[in-house]
Amino acid sequence: MNGWLAQCAPFLAGGGRIEATPGGARLVLPAASSARYADAQLDDYAGLPRRRFPHRPPLRLSLRARFLPEGPHHPSPVTRDTLTGTAGFGFWNNPFGAQSKLPAPPQAVWFFYASPPSDMPLALGVPGHGWKAACLDAGSASALVWAPLAPAVMLACRAPKLYRAVWPRVQRALGICERSLAFEQGDMTDWRTYEIDWRRDGARWRVDGETVLETERAPRGPLGFVAWIDNQYAIVTPQGKFRFGLLDSPFEQWLEVAEVEVMSEE
Repeated sequence: MNGWLAQCAPFLAGGGRIEATPGGARLVLPAASSARYADAQLDDYAGLPRRRFPHRPPLRLSLRARFLPEGPHHPSPVTRDTLTGTAGFGFWNNPFGAQSKLPAPPQAVWFFYASPPSDMPLALGVPGHGWKAACLDAGSASALVWAPLAPAVMLACRAPKLYRAVWPRVQRALGICERSLAFEQGDMTDWRTYEIDWRRDGARWRVDGETVLETERAPRGPLGFVAWIDNQYAIVTPQGKFRFGLLDSPFEQWLEVAEVEVMSEE
């Protein structure tokens, strides 16, 4: 690895590996069993408590990325439903780790992929899996106001009319903003340029120079950079369904990133 990625630390599990490439790195997930967690990850927050994570707005993340190639041993073409597990890149607060015994409300500004059976329909009208630009700030003051009401909200959301009435207010309070990414030309094997402008008053996501999502509500940080591919799934719904687990991945798959830059906008 060279450039900005050289300061990131690898996290590997279940046979995951990282291969240096001329312009960046390839994060490789081997054929995996649901009996064992597998992950290939690069991040810049290893060993740090959350309060010392390195990134706050305003800044810009820019990189090129592609997913596993077409070939005789892989499904072709690669679509939003081909990969198995989760993958992505951007900034988050590592809510279940980060040298802490207690989980934290999740915060993220990133590009995120999840395959079925993952189901996290956090934004009204956006599917609960697939390749997305996404934002979440469950640690904000407006989000914490809703925490004592969570059981009542989940019950209300089981009625379709109440769900459509109540959930948009909760979604805004939690800073949830998402958009599914569908490419008119090519597929996820193609090199694409991904950018996140993370500002104090919101964030903007671009793919190949085109704005795909924008919000005026985004986490204030600090957050850490992460790029990963693993064999996990998660089910988290407004109606109160929660389940987490591991998936069988029948073939090797990878995420390749290149020309990674994280630049302060001040």
